[in-house]
Amino acid sequence: MTAETILTNALLVLPQETIHGTLVIRDGRIADVQTGRSHVAAARDLDGDHLIPGVVDVHTDNLERQVQPRQNARWPSRSAMIAHDAQCAAAGVTTVFDALCLGDLGFDQGRGQTFLDGVADLDALADTGVLRSEHFLHLRCELPAPDMKPAMDPVADHPRVRMVSLMDHSPGVGQYRDIPRYVAMRRKQTQMTVEQVEDRIAFLLDQRERLREPQRAWLMDRIRHRDLPLASHDDETAEEVRRNLADGITISEFPVTMAAAEAARDAKVEVIAGAPNIVRGGSHSGNVSAAELVRAGAADAFASDYVPASMIEAAWRTVEETGISLPAAVAMITDRPARMARIADRGRLAPGLRADLVQVRPVQGIPVVRRVWREGSRVA
Repeated sequence: MTAETILTNALLVLPQETIHGTLVIRDGRIADVQTGRSHVAAARDLDGDHLIPGVVDVHTDNLERQVQPRQNARWPSRSAMIAHDAQCAAAGVTTVFDALCLGDLGFDQGRGQTFLDGVADLDALADTGVLRSEHFLHLRCELPAPDMKPAMDPVADHPRVRMVSLMDHSPGVGQYRDIPRYVAMRRKQTQMTVEQVEDRIAFLLDQRERLREPQRAWLMDRIRHRDLPLASHDDETAEEVRRNLADGITISEFPVTMAAAEAARDAKVEVIAGAPNIVRGGSHSGNVSAAELVRAGAADAFASDYVPASMIEAAWRTVEETGISLPAAVAMITDRPARMARIADRGRLAPGLRADLVQVRPVQGIPVVRRVWREGSRVA
């Protein structure tokens, strides 16, 4: 017997317009999109709320916050994964790319264990029915880190790996190009003296000089056969963007300057901006404003980075702050990231696609998630 659900009296955010209408779900797929209210007795009234596709988040390291809720308190990894998944689903994120970091530059020693545990936990939980959202792996490879290669090699062919990004979080580079700010941040995090931090910076820059380029070449060769979406992280200059594109890297994640973002736009390199940047009104690390990127036509999609709940709020705030339409803003958290990740069966309210859906009601200017469905089943 075919399972059917009818959701009616909703503002359906379609790819090109928002309509008052009805959406029909059959066997986990969108069967029909109709204008007007359904008069079927079993139809579920959504009270005039918005209905949008399930959010696709191609970069979240929220798992790290659950694994280590305080600096010196590490949480059991499987419990952390379940809590992370629940937070994503409650935020309307039905497709999650867990962005796990491979490689330590000396200040985040726990990340290596988080990566190992994260892969093991997904393998253990993914087919149990416990996880509310669908999870994939996004491997963030720290190019100058000596432990990147041994971490990457065993998982390069893992079937859940759907995206790889190349990172360089060395001091004086990209996100951390402001050295005094970097020193202050590390002192606060570690209680190290200025001299100790400066010694560490010198060590890291020497390490970068030796390892970054050989390890970049190794990584590109190791994953070439997978034909995965490849991203660069924290691009600073147009030259970086052009070099990356020449190597087949067609996504720029969180460019830190307008020059890099505009170069990406002009070269048809897709740009991911941080949703928290929009919600907070600017970058937490002093980089270019995501709203300015949108106004310049230099942002294609948002990712939550470190706050899953930022995604839907960023879409609504983007409409207010930049003047783009709600369908265009919603596409930045649904359709555009799905296309970047080469997942063709979700991201739009259209017949035949997965019934990953979010019911949203704006309350005092904040879009509140009221219900979430994944493949037609209620998950939040």
